[in-house]
This record gives sequence, structure tokens and C-alpha cells, in this order.
Amino acid sequence: MRFARATLCFALLATTATSACSLHLEQRDAVASRRRSYNNAFFWRHNTQFRTSGAIHFAHGKQHDVLQLGTLAHAAEIDRDFEAECLAWFRDPPRMEPTMMTYGPHVGQAAWRLYQAIDWTHIHHEQTYDILSDRDIPWSKKAEVTRDAVDYYLENLPRAARSPAPLELTMRRAMVMMKPYFGVYRNNHPRSATFFYYAHWWHPAIYEAQMLGGNGSEQDAIVDATHATSTEVLANRPQRMLLSREIMPRYSRMSPESANIFDNLHMLHGIAYAILAYDGWTIDEKRAELYRVVEAMSAQPGDRELARKFAIEHPDVDPRRYEPWMRGYEGPMNKMMEEMFEGMWPMMSPDGSKEVPPEVREQLKMKLSPATQPGELPGSLHDAVMKLVPNMKMDKEGMKPGATPKHAAMATKEWLDKAQGMPNVEPFPMTDGAAK
Repeated sequence: MRFARATLCFALLATTATSACSLHLEQRDAVASRRRSYNNAFFWRHNTQFRTSGAIHFAHGKQHDVLQLGTLAHAAEIDRDFEAECLAWFRDPPRMEPTMMTYGPHVGQAAWRLYQAIDWTHIHHEQTYDILSDRDIPWSKKAEVTRDAVDYYLENLPRAARSPAPLELTMRRAMVMMKPYFGVYRNNHPRSATFFYYAHWWHPAIYEAQMLGGNGSEQDAIVDATHATSTEVLANRPQRMLLSREIMPRYSRMSPESANIFDNLHMLHGIAYAILAYDGWTIDEKRAELYRVVEAMSAQPGDRELARKFAIEHPDVDPRRYEPWMRGYEGPMNKMMEEMFEGMWPMMSPDGSKEVPPEVREQLKMKLSPATQPGELPGSLHDAVMKLVPNMKMDKEGMKPGATPKHAAMATKEWLDKAQGMPNVEPFPMTDGAAK
């Protein structure tokens, strides 16, 4: 009897394994911090902020499963409950940093490479916080040690590493604006989306607080004061994704590679959530699209030479202050998206005109904003534009899961040609003990 049971169990395991192999198999390489004397300096010096980062990463991990396992029909309830859980974790944050798999295991089993990219970049987050926290690293050496951490990040897991090039390039490679999921997450989960807009203010704000404080005790005071601003930011959240160059201009000049890596990660979060929130594809189709975007926004040859190709509008920002310009629609992220759409329009317009119609432009602005705005047409940006321009030329093949729209290559080349004439942002002088 025991032998029969064992044989049956083995047969079931073999059948399951064969079934799994026929569906999807991938190598799950582990990620780990580099061993350095500065490891855990952020944990010991700024433990409140370390734990807050852990709460944010809990939210990032769980959001994947919440969206995939939920439905758009119940989105309002799901959004409300998830936001409440995120805020509860913010009030009582975890003591350690969770990986994506800890609170989002369902999607992790289906799209491991997405989680690998996120976890690997979170490790880079931690180590760069550590470098600025470590009093034993002379201030004049911070840029050099950070550059070494960037080298390790890019060279040891290049497939998972986010690009050190600006979003202006990687978003053109990904080209997601006319995909059927674009706008679905922001429209249907506005509470969650704006919570992450807050989170993507918080991360660079803490870096900039460290930059302002230097190695001495002033760093502790400025970091705590910046963290205290969270109450104001959560109460009146940004309506767009804030970029590193906006909130941490000094750090972005000191390490443009890290600044761009974090922007590319934060944008990957938003795109992944839109894909998972969309209920028109199977999980296999979603994985194909997720992996396409992960690859498009990954570190690729030549990206590092483009790291300084961005401008800084607010070079003297104080992270302790939540400025009016941080709150609304206008900013480099949405400007970038509008420029991309304008570049695409002549290929989509029925008559080849270069001018985007005012009513289409207005729908684009609404789709780039959280929640459903008065006058906004339902569905994705594609759905809205098709209602306004029924005979619009569409790249039907490029809209399929895992397919790159045909205008991505041309848009990428146009930006690369433009970048040749762009000045590099100047390095930040790290010589006086603090970045005043």
C-alpha cells in the first residue's frame, strides 16, 4: 500500500512538473548586497526612515497581487481598502525590508523577472542610502563610492538592472502610450496611485536631505525634518510621478546614473500596475508584456554615456518644503509624455497632420492624471482617442501583448539624435562637507 501511494505521489509530481515545464520555466537567480563596510549604515543611523522604506516596499509588493487577483468591476472598493492598509503600514512600519515575493507571491510565480528587477534595484537603493549615511566615508569620496556601487549594480545582474539613461530614452523604447492598459491603473485606483506618487517623492527627498546635511549631525536633523513633511505630502499628494532631478537635484548631479536608475524603477512600477489592473489579457499575455517592458527599460549598451542628458529646473530645492510646483499636473514627467504623443501623432492621424487636435490633447491630459476627470472618456487612452478619431491609423500588431509598437524605434532614434546636441548636467562639487 505504501509503495502504491508513493508511486501515485511520484506520478502526480511528475505530471505537475511536466505541466509546469510546458507552461513556463525560468532561472530564478538570487540577488544580494555587495559586502562593504557601509552596509546597514542607513538602518542604524536613520532607522525610522529605513522602516518607512520597508513599508513602501511592502505596498509595492502587495499591489501586484491586489491588482491581478482583483477586478475592475470592484476597483473602487479594492483601491480604498488597499490604501487603508498602506497607511496602516506607514504608521507602524516593518523592522526589516521585505522582498516583492513576500507580499506579492501570486504575480511572483508568474513573472519572476519583474520581481528580480525590482528587488535588485531596491538593494541598490539601500546601498546608496548606506553610503550617504556612513560617517566613515569622507564627504569628498561619496561620489566615488557611489559610482563603485553603480558599477556593481550594472555589471553583476545586467539583465535585471534598470537603465542609467533618462526616462526620455527608456520610455520611447517601451512605448506604452497606445497599449490597451495605458491609463487603467490611474483611472481606477487613484488612491493607490497617489500613495505611490507620495512614495516617489519620499525616496529622493531623503537622499537630498542627506546631501544637505553632510556627514555630521545636521544630516540627522534634516532627514528627520524632511520625513516629518510626509504628513503634508500624504494629505495633499502629488498628481504626477515626480522625477529624481526634481526632488534631489544635488544628488542627481552627484550620481546621475543612480538618479535615472530610480526613475526607471519608479516608472516600471507604474507600468506594471497598469498591465496587472487591465482585465483584457490572460496572465501569460501580461507576463509577455511585463517582460517586454522590463527589457526595454533595462541597462543597455551606450546608456551610461547618456546619464547626464537632462536639465534641472529647481537646483536649490529644500526637501523639507513641499512646494506648490510639486503638487500638480505640470512637470517634466507629463511634459515628456506629451512630447512623445506629439511625435507619434503624424503616424496615427488619418490625414498625416502633425498637430494634435485640442480635444485629443485634452483627453491625454486627463489620462495622465489620477482618477476620472469631468469630461474624460472611459477606458484607456487608445479607447478615448478612437472615440474622437474613429478612422485613426492604428498599429494593431504593436498593441498585442509582448509586441513593441513600430514607431518605438523611430522615436528612440529621434531622441538619441537630439541628445547629441544636449549639454550634460554639471557634476556636483562634493568638497565642503555638505551640499549647500
